[in-house]
This record gives sequence, C-alpha cells and structure tokens, in this order.
Amino acid sequence: MSANQPYVLEVENLVVEADTAQGPVTLVDDVSFSVAPGEVLSLVGESGSGKSITMLAVMGLLPPGTWVASGRIRFQGTDLLDLDERALNELRGGRLAMVFQDPMTTLNPVRRVGSQLAEGVRLHDRSIGRAGSRRRVVQLLESVGIPDPAAKARDYPHQWSGGMRQRALIAGAMAHDPALLIADEPTTALDVTIQAQVMRVLAESRAASGSAMILITHDLGLVAQVADRVAVMYSGRIVETQDVYRVFEGPQHPYTAGLLASVLSLETAGAAAYAIPGQPPTPAGRGEGCPFQPRCEIGRDREECRTRPPLVDTAGGSLACHFPLIDGALPVGAPLPTIARAALAPEVKAS
Repeated sequence: MSANQPYVLEVENLVVEADTAQGPVTLVDDVSFSVAPGEVLSLVGESGSGKSITMLAVMGLLPPGTWVASGRIRFQGTDLLDLDERALNELRGGRLAMVFQDPMTTLNPVRRVGSQLAEGVRLHDRSIGRAGSRRRVVQLLESVGIPDPAAKARDYPHQWSGGMRQRALIAGAMAHDPALLIADEPTTALDVTIQAQVMRVLAESRAASGSAMILITHDLGLVAQVADRVAVMYSGRIVETQDVYRVFEGPQHPYTAGLLASVLSLETAGAAAYAIPGQPPTPAGRGEGCPFQPRCEIGRDREECRTRPPLVDTAGGSLACHFPLIDGALPVGAPLPTIARAALAPEVKAS
C-alpha cells in the first residue's frame, strides 16, 4: 500500500462489553487491525472467538445489552463511534455494507425480494424513483447471476434457493459500490458448487467497484483461495495477523497451527482428524494469563504463559505469544504436538 493510500478501516484497541447476571464481561478485548482499499482480510477462529461481535461493532449494530467500552473505529478517516444513528444509517448499506450469515433471517419473508432491494436502492440514492429503482434491481440481480431477474424479483424469499437468496444479499450490499464489504460466513450451508458461484459473484462485484472486504469464515480452504491477509482471533483477542501465504506455510501462534492441523487434506487421508484439546474459555473465565494456555501443547506448563502476551508487530504482521513457532518448519497435516516439537526455537526446546 502506498503512503498516500489511506486505510478504508482502522480498528484500534476495541473493547466490547456485555451485561450479565454476574456483571459486565469483556467480549472483544483490545482488538486492532486495518484494511486497505481493495484488500481481502479474513477473520478466522472458533465459534465464540469474537469475530462477528467485532464486525457488528464496526457496523454499529451491537445487540441490546452490549456496548463499545473503549477504542476507535475509523472508516475512511471518520470515527464511527462519534456518529449518531442517522449518520450511521447514511453509511450502512451505502459506502459500508454487510452480507449477513443467514439470508432467511435477513430478508423479510412477507415482502417480495425485488421490493426489499429497491427500498435499499432508493434509501441511498434519493434521486432515483420507484421505476428507476426497479430497473436497478433487475440489473443487480442479473449481475449476480439470477436467471430471468425481472420475473424472479417478484418472488418471495421462500421461493428462492439458499444460493439465490445469498446472491440477493450480495446484490443489495453491492448496490452502491461500497468502499468496504463485510461478509459474515457468506457460504454457510451452501454446497460446494453454489459456494463457488457465490464467491465468484463477490469477486466480480468487488473487482468492478474496488471494494475492500472482511471475510468471516471457518472455511480455511476458502481463506486460502480469496484472502490477502488473515487475522486469527481467540477468546476475544487477535493472536496473529499475517499475509495469507505466511499463515499457511509457517504459522507462528500454536493456536493458528492447531487450526491448520485440524483441516483434512490429501496428505492426511485415512488419518484420524485432529482437534485442539479442550474448549475456549468463556468471557468471564479467561483469567489473567494467556487464554490459550490450558489447550496449548507448548505453554501449558510454562510459568511465562501465566501472563498475557501482548500483541506485538512482527515482520509482515503481528503476534501475541511468548513461545512462537518458527516459520516454514511445520510438517503438512501434522498434529499439534508434532508441530510444537518440530518447530520450537532451540532455546525453547532446551528450557
């Protein structure tokens, strides 16, 4: 990225809290990352790691009882936390758009698909009338590969397949060429053929508009195909960010290595699937040390890991780990204990 090319999104030291019967708990803990124009940043991690909550905070759509306690969220230089609801509404669906995980809960089941999309078109372009918005909807549906779009626009959501509904959400999100598109599990529950179609539509739409994208997904194969950089979240924190190639060729955090080791591949065909032992801590049960320590083959019995490692800059990324793995030393498909023994730095092995 050139010096005169600003980031589309900069999140700095974001903390999100929630009310519980035992008092406030921290869901997202001191998260920082940025996204450049045209870039695809993938946010990965187990369920409950804070990925979706972080993006809902960016969109200003946190659920009741949840709030941003501190931090900054700058979108094209403007701190979104300083904006009122009216100003946020002007951005959402326009320059800042999101494709949600489940189209059946996003689309209104009692309104025709075309009518819903047309409303969004008019909301962010007051100069366009009803007839113009209907024409725009047909163009959008055609652009995402919906057959006979003029006729299909008159259907209700239940009359469309899951893949078609997801494409409708993409069409609506891309209607105004957003600067940033957030896609939360956009291919969940879709078969591989439809998944490929949906991702191709996203790529083509983004290429036409120059949009940056944040992709939230559990599918590491999809990450390898489409992402430029990867941010790994665990227990509400980012523990590693790297260029996508570096993440797959030489992950530095043991948790990242564990995620990769759990992916079945041709090299591991016939072997038992690896699973990271244990479970992530609840937000109220993280303690003061590294939250991954109880599950970590490297840090489980190390005194240093009883203190929380800071997120520090590394060559090409960032890392929060007292005993990082060495780049490029990971046997493909090896279980985490083998990865840990093979990849530890010599001084760590000797300790």
